[in-house]
Amino acid sequence: MERRVVITGLGAVTPIGNDVETFWNNLKAGKCGITRITKFDSTDFKAHVAAEVKDFDPLLYMDKGELRKNDVFAQFALAAATQAVNDSEIMGKIDPERFGVYFGSGIGGIQTFSNQMTTLNEKGPKRVSAYFIPMMIANIAGGNIAIKFNAQGSCLPITTACATSNNEIGEAYRAIKHGYLDAIIAGGAEAAITPIGVAGFSNMTALTTCPDPEDACCPFDKRRSGFIMGEGGAALILEEYEHAKARGARMYAEIVGYGATDDAHHMTAPDPEGNGGARAIRMACEEAGADAAKEKIYINAHGTSTPLNDRSETLAIKKAFGEHAYDVIVSSTKSMTGHMLGAAGAVEAIASALAVNEGVVPPTINYKEPDPDCDLDICPNEARRVDLDLALSVSLGFGGHNACIAIRKVL
Repeated sequence: MERRVVITGLGAVTPIGNDVETFWNNLKAGKCGITRITKFDSTDFKAHVAAEVKDFDPLLYMDKGELRKNDVFAQFALAAATQAVNDSEIMGKIDPERFGVYFGSGIGGIQTFSNQMTTLNEKGPKRVSAYFIPMMIANIAGGNIAIKFNAQGSCLPITTACATSNNEIGEAYRAIKHGYLDAIIAGGAEAAITPIGVAGFSNMTALTTCPDPEDACCPFDKRRSGFIMGEGGAALILEEYEHAKARGARMYAEIVGYGATDDAHHMTAPDPEGNGGARAIRMACEEAGADAAKEKIYINAHGTSTPLNDRSETLAIKKAFGEHAYDVIVSSTKSMTGHMLGAAGAVEAIASALAVNEGVVPPTINYKEPDPDCDLDICPNEARRVDLDLALSVSLGFGGHNACIAIRKVL
């Protein structure tokens, strides 16, 4: 028997707030989290702005000993997971062997890798930290979350670039739906605003060189010129409906569909015709029983503000919805958070769940010049109150990875 899957806990560390309430309020208000880079001197770099996490205190979530053994991405992960677990009040009410962790990162401990390479080159191999490997590997955030919360079920860290945490949520949904686990901590984290990270993304011409923080990220706008690096972590507690109901849990929303495909086209560029993205959206909609002719649908788009992505994603939405594409409301919250890479899907799933829950569509800010190739209803510049029936969260990653999850109110 297939089982229902609901969201019972949320946690987020983002460029516009280090908890879910602050993040969501700032998202609705159209607050931009992009600033000049402060983590290093970007004078000689092509990119000078990023969406950094601000005023984050990891000691709220771990002691100094743990802090020294965790890369920043894992610190963000542990913080978001702790918030979500506390929000759900699930501890002590779940069999540890039926409790899983599906938590990934697109890159992992790149800051640790960079720091330890400097140590190796300057001081020799004996000075490389004994914690270098466990701090660097991308699966360690999920592993440490499992240790912290005694989650003895499947721990499945996925790495699918920018689609990572959307795939985590989708695969967690399937694991609970088909009876393998009763609850899962799902999400992702990233902390790649480092000299080597920014240089690498810049030199492949993925990042914008626009120096104005208030105008650099403009998804679906004709002026778009590249994405903005973001960072942070986001986590959701996914739980089997009857299990959640029996313990009196608050249910934010229900996950009702998932689609995952690959373009099989190019290492970094999306399929210009949007075929893979369209199939992922259709798969999620079919499983959700969506009816675009009768339902009000919101899409939290991947919307990176790159020339190729926004055009191909628009095509994907048109192919998925046909004549009803213009009835769908679309927005890119990356216009405020930047692109949080492996954390993007999870933080956008949170935004999608809260949009359905409250009936508010967050805006696409910085929209000034319409692009005829991106002519959908993108909810420009101001949030919109809408009684939504369904929300879709779309993620598209390097390597051609496409993921889409479908979310409804709990009825």
